[in-house]
Amino acid sequence: MYGAEVWQIPTREINKIVSTEMDVQRRSARKSRMERIKNEHIKEIMGVKEKPDIVDITERKRLQWYGHIKRMPEERIPKLIREWIAWERRKRGRPRNTWMEGVPAAMTTRNLE
Repeated sequence: MYGAEVWQIPTREINKIVSTEMDVQRRSARKSRMERIKNEHIKEIMGVKEKPDIVDITERKRLQWYGHIKRMPEERIPKLIREWIAWERRKRGRPRNTWMEGVPAAMTTRNLE
């Protein structure tokens, strides 16, 4: 998943991604939703029960990139861009979650400091 380090995926899109991933696994197992087989059982059939899903992979990549940026020298462009603040005003309504807001959330789910 190229570029997953900098993705900030909204919750609504995460739900779509997870359901699509499960749909692909269900179709690969040749099981229908009409058969009412639980997702955990489908994962056991496909042999991916203990493996991370797409959301876990993107969170792990995000944390790896964050650690890489933290260790960079101050004059490097990625570090400058991470600390950059835009001049223009934001649009009306609720502000979107930023990439930096997603990093602490991923750290708390993994019990990291």
